[in-house]
Amino acid sequence: MSDKAQLTKAAKTRNMIIRKSAELFNKQGYSGTSMKDIMLATGLTKGGLYGNFENKEAIAKAAFEYAVMTIIREVGKRTKVIDNTLDKLKAVVFYYKENLFTPAIDGGCPILNTAVEADDNNPIMREKVMDVLDMWQERMVVTLAKGQERNEVRKDIRPQEFASLFISTLEGGMLISRLYKNPKHFDFVADQLLKMIEDARV
Repeated sequence: MSDKAQLTKAAKTRNMIIRKSAELFNKQGYSGTSMKDIMLATGLTKGGLYGNFENKEAIAKAAFEYAVMTIIREVGKRTKVIDNTLDKLKAVVFYYKENLFTPAIDGGCPILNTAVEADDNNPIMREKVMDVLDMWQERMVVTLAKGQERNEVRKDIRPQEFASLFISTLEGGMLISRLYKNPKHFDFVADQLLKMIEDARV
């Protein structure tokens, strides 16, 4: 077997581990997912797992990144075809509303799930979540600032405050709705976010 073929096979195995583990960690959490669970989900031996990742934490980090990027890609499919800044934000709200109980990664929002568990127990995963939230906020701030330049967003809107409130409200709404297994709680939140977006329009 050529080096290229071996590399391709190794990459496919690694990607399979990440993909299978992403759902496990998202549904069961870091503490609730054992290496045995990952072995059963992937069909690999312990040696097969350790041949690709140093430890469970390394798998969890890669799985979280994969889960987040999956969501970003799905949301991006909605927003990239929309030109107006505030209509892009509305599309984000509708995406989460429509996929509240049928998320791209089984188990719900990986940011929310990981943040709740890792808050005090896993500083490395907590740092990963904060990195993602920082990236999300920065993207929103840039988007809103561009919208202000294009005269689509009111000049008195403070992008950083808007982004923080938007994300906090969105994630909080998902948490309560999934906890009660009732979409009405997120519906209330979605209505408020859509109003906030419309109020920001020039």
